Amino acid sequence: MSTLLLIFLCFVAILTGIFFTVSPGKPMPFLDESGIEIAGSLSEKRHVDINGVRMGMFIKGKNKSNPILLFLHGGPGMPEYFLAEKYPTGLEDYFTVCYWEQRYAGISYSNKISIETLTVEQYISDTIAVTKYLQERFGQEKIYLMAHSGGSFFGIQAVARAPELFKSYIGIAQISNQMQSEKMAYTYMIEQYSASGNKKMLNKLKKYSIFKSETSMKSYLNSLLRDDAMHELGIGTMRKMRSVKTGIFWPILNCRAYTTSEKVNVWRGKMVLRKCMWDKISKIDLTNVVTKIDIPVYFFSGAYDYTVSKKLTADYLERLQASVKGFYCFEESAHSPQFEEPEKFLSIMVEDVLNGKADQGDIEYENA
Repeated sequence: MSTLLLIFLCFVAILTGIFFTVSPGKPMPFLDESGIEIAGSLSEKRHVDINGVRMGMFIKGKNKSNPILLFLHGGPGMPEYFLAEKYPTGLEDYFTVCYWEQRYAGISYSNKISIETLTVEQYISDTIAVTKYLQERFGQEKIYLMAHSGGSFFGIQAVARAPELFKSYIGIAQISNQMQSEKMAYTYMIEQYSASGNKKMLNKLKKYSIFKSETSMKSYLNSLLRDDAMHELGIGTMRKMRSVKTGIFWPILNCRAYTTSEKVNVWRGKMVLRKCMWDKISKIDLTNVVTKIDIPVYFFSGAYDYTVSKKLTADYLERLQASVKGFYCFEESAHSPQFEEPEKFLSIMVEDVLNGKADQGDIEYENA
């Protein structure tokens, strides 16, 4: 064996060792100041049979007796547990949080899952099934449901269908009419890149002409350009996250709760779900589907969010009938206010949501 080949093999072995070191596949426990696991806390990674499919979830909380909160990630198909680790919200101090990774996504990915089951109706059914699992496991009659972006599309439909299972619904970057939202964002980006003189990005965007045909819109939604253009302007995942590579790819790679194969599966699932779910989501106007919910409803929006239009979200809540309504604008955030302004986010969750009020809301609603 040559010296050069030996050096190369050693280098590969070192990189492999490093990669597996940061991929043990276990979430970190909650520890006290002495480094001892907090009694009564929970930090687990679990797989459960949901509607005949083996699905994964992370369940985290400092006190198992706290209220249960089910978190539906967005994407479509992009788990957010790795972001919750990188940008702590403090939710686990007051709730036991279930970060469920949806059918075909993240640690729920399996190429044995039929593509035909990747429907909005199936995801609504899965959400209700996971809710019932959590109720039975933790002995709680009702839980809180929080949904972000793509997850909010079927999350709000699950709550409308079975309100008796939930204490309240929290929609972060709540989808209403995503086709209209995409057109508004596209127009905004054309204006911004025109004003800044960025002809390279402008020409790329104009190739799609998304207003002209459904095919053009579909190609645009499935392109990497959409995400890159949004992040460059600070209207994507987070206001300060200007790159998908550094903001999403690397944090997933460094997340210790995933094994190496699970990190690969995040992207395998994402690629499929992006194509088959965006098309379904963009064709339905939720304002005509869910018009009334018999529990408190809270919508959180970032002032700089164009991934899901803040205006359309606010307009939707204005029309929606609910027992309590709260709309909250996060002035320093884009698409993920829970991670961008965690102190304000937690204050609203503790003071308003847990008490079934909307005292900190930005809009006063009549006859909510």
